[in-house]
Amino acid sequence: MKGPTRRKPVAPAAPLKGTCVDLSYEGKGVVKTEDGIYFVPGMFPGESGEIEFAYRRTGVAFGKVRKLDVVSKDRVEPRCKICSACGGCCFQQYAYEAQLRHKTALVKEQFRKVAKTEIDPLPCIGMDNPYFYRNKIQMPFGKDKKGNLYCGFYKEGTHVIVPVNTCYIEDERAKLVLEAVKKLGKSFRIEPYQEDAGYGFLRHVLIRCAKHKDEVMVVLVTASDNFPSRSNFVKALIKECPFITTVVQNVNSRHTNVILGEFERVLYGPGFIEDILCGIRFRISAKSFYQVNPIMTETLYGKAIEAAGLTGTETVFDAYSGIGTIGMVASKHCKNVISVEIVKEAVADARKNAKANHIENVSFYCGDASSFMVQMAEKKQNVDVVFLDPPRKGSDERCLNAICKLKPQKVVYVSCDPSTLARDVAYLKKSYDLISVQPVDMFPHTQHVETVAMLRLKDSKK
Repeated sequence: MKGPTRRKPVAPAAPLKGTCVDLSYEGKGVVKTEDGIYFVPGMFPGESGEIEFAYRRTGVAFGKVRKLDVVSKDRVEPRCKICSACGGCCFQQYAYEAQLRHKTALVKEQFRKVAKTEIDPLPCIGMDNPYFYRNKIQMPFGKDKKGNLYCGFYKEGTHVIVPVNTCYIEDERAKLVLEAVKKLGKSFRIEPYQEDAGYGFLRHVLIRCAKHKDEVMVVLVTASDNFPSRSNFVKALIKECPFITTVVQNVNSRHTNVILGEFERVLYGPGFIEDILCGIRFRISAKSFYQVNPIMTETLYGKAIEAAGLTGTETVFDAYSGIGTIGMVASKHCKNVISVEIVKEAVADARKNAKANHIENVSFYCGDASSFMVQMAEKKQNVDVVFLDPPRKGSDERCLNAICKLKPQKVVYVSCDPSTLARDVAYLKKSYDLISVQPVDMFPHTQHVETVAMLRLKDSKK
């Protein structure tokens, strides 16, 4: 996906003729014009037409489509009519098979570009029905001139809310909850929070929906704890949406982009929901990390377990273990699991989840996974497989060095960013051979892709 040489364009006064030659890492069309390269959302390879200058960021010019003269055969009519304005689903106008081809090519390109390694990843695995898959929804609120509340998503690069009535990638129960909050918000005279002015009460509504159990959590994120008619509001909300099983008020009084604050108050129900993933029950609270696409998470974890080739005799190390999801899934296929996570609340949740599922061959530790592995290597303790599932920024040299010292036979790396994955794999290649790379489409209609990479210790016969 190598594009043409870029030069810094100036803002033209008139529309420009351009041809889209590629898609960028962020999913925007790479458009070649006489003025240079522009990044244009909603324009796909092979298309040409008129674009206009939108803005410049760090020396790179972005544009928007005015008129298309040549349309890609992969362009489709999107279900969502505001997908371009919202920006959350930048590929809804791109045929799903084309999305999967692009994500496979994206992983290949990142390994070529970042790791200087030519690979042929397996074709990206997609969903049978790539809609209404998100189990976690969070929306800010605003108020129009008539006093009606609305909610939506921030337009890319701004704090301007694009009103959304139906989001086609969110659990369908969320729409009913949001409609009820808008209706009740007006009757209870609830003021939405204005971030710039630092004024108002309701900041966000966060909704978590269980896929395999009939449980829904609603989190009302407010700017202060003072909630007039709190009890009556919750009663009215449950009457409007009787499928809600718990309601939580989260107080965030800070002037910040972080959605959730530290203080929480359970207003209705147990304060958490439960869901089933790969046959294991997980308790999910407002702050719990839990994959947003449960259907494809089962596919992702299944591919990770398959890549590990577990036979029932192995000792597995689960780094960046969170609430222990991968480790507990792996526990059914190995001898024992060592699960290490630095966030103590996540470790506490993991232990509760293991106890609830009668899983006894997983040991949970709160600490730094890198230091833990180094100590194991110094004691000459054996680990057969390491699972890595780091945040988007990837792992770090301490952790990767620790793996090389510990020398497990296999490393299974689950990544939400192919760029940092390629970087870390390049580092591990001094001790490991890259065996397989499998992209999985956890986030249809967006530019994001999840990837499972399996590495084997050099000269290993296993």
